[in-house]
Amino acid sequence: MLAEYQGLTVAEITELRASLKERGGQFKVVKNTLARIAAEGTALEGAREYFRGPVGVALGYDDPVQVVKAVVQFAEDSEKLRPTAAVLEGRLVPVEELKRIAQLPPREVLLGMLAAAMAAPTVKLAQALQATVGQMAWALEALRQKRQQET
Repeated sequence: MLAEYQGLTVAEITELRASLKERGGQFKVVKNTLARIAAEGTALEGAREYFRGPVGVALGYDDPVQVVKAVVQFAEDSEKLRPTAAVLEGRLVPVEELKRIAQLPPREVLLGMLAAAMAAPTVKLAQALQATVGQMAWALEALRQKRQQET
C-alpha cells in the first residue's frame, strides 16, 4: 500500500510502524526513482505514477486487509498520512476501494462465515432427515397403540 507521509514526525512514523508490525506488516520509506525502476515488469508497475513526493510503502505478509486497515485507520486519526493506492493480488486498487476493504471483518471471521455458509445446507438436510425419522417414529407408535386397542 502506498501513502504520502509528508508532515509526519518521527514519533508518528514509529507509531505507524508499530501498528503495522502488530498486524504482520511494515512501513518503509522509499526513494521514488529506485521504486519506479524496481516496479518495472512487476505487479507494482501500475503504481509507478504514485511514486512522487514523500512516499512510504506499507507491506503486508500475512493478511493484506489488516495492513490496509492499519494504514486507513492511522490516516483517519492523523491527517498527515494520505493513502494513495495499493497493489492487492497483483491489481492496482484506488484509495476509494481501500476504504471499503478496510471495513471488512478480519480474515478469521470471513473464513468462519464461509464455513457456516458451506455447512448450512448439510445442517438443514440433517435436520430434515431427523424430523422425518421422528415423524415416522411417532406414526409407528400411533399405529402400534391403535393395533393394541383393537386386540
